[in-house]
Amino acid sequence: MGHGQKSSSEPVFWYRSPAPRLNMLVSGIYGYRENGAAMQGLTETASLTVPLIVNFGSPFRIGLGRTPTLADSYGSFAAGLFAGPIVMDSDGAAECIQINFTPLGGRLFFGLPMSELADRMVALDDLADCDIDQFARRLAELNSWESRLDLAEHFIAIRLDRASQANPLIGWAFSQLMLKGGDVRIGALAEKLDWSRRRLVASFREEIGLPPKSVSRIIRFNAAQALAAKGTAAGWADIAAACGYADQAHLTREFTSLAGCAPTAWRPAK
Repeated sequence: MGHGQKSSSEPVFWYRSPAPRLNMLVSGIYGYRENGAAMQGLTETASLTVPLIVNFGSPFRIGLGRTPTLADSYGSFAAGLFAGPIVMDSDGAAECIQINFTPLGGRLFFGLPMSELADRMVALDDLADCDIDQFARRLAELNSWESRLDLAEHFIAIRLDRASQANPLIGWAFSQLMLKGGDVRIGALAEKLDWSRRRLVASFREEIGLPPKSVSRIIRFNAAQALAAKGTAAGWADIAAACGYADQAHLTREFTSLAGCAPTAWRPAK
């Protein structure tokens, strides 16, 4: 578990790695506390993360693909996949636990069709889930961030152990997209499953939240980001070729759509 910056005005972070048996379902458990420094226009690029945020402080303002307004305020909430940038503001007093699920982990944890969470934030009250509500109240009662992370880890493990089994065929199809960096023909996936394309798309929306083509776009885009962050590629043209884009112009269009900026303007998170 790591702590954030030491400056009194900078936010502080705590991190808990998921247990090995949860590696394919949970990507991380975080604590976050702001110390007075407001967040303005922080942009998160498209990813395959399904977050649950339990907030003990001021709400965040969050806009999907746009600058948020005061009407876009969210305290504790869950969110599904969104094929675009997410822009966030805060007033400097947010304080929360964030659990990041994979799409398959989110499907099991929330027990909902992921289409109900995709492209939106859903307040915890609107989830109408008594166990999650009780979990949020217990977190708020704790004063130690270590204790909050312990509780979150315990609650996640128990709930996932009790969850109904996910659709194994969609799990296989999703793993194929991940293994091949999104470079899989959707028609070929449907043929392997002996399904129609329509059935495959509908099943992906239910289990993952987005259709397979959108998921493939995000996988390829995230691979380009990872390669750029390593700093080993000669340039964006090489990154485009390595990640299966037709050319650098194609990569640029995808960055504009999924990150909200051109590749040359993007910087990896520190």
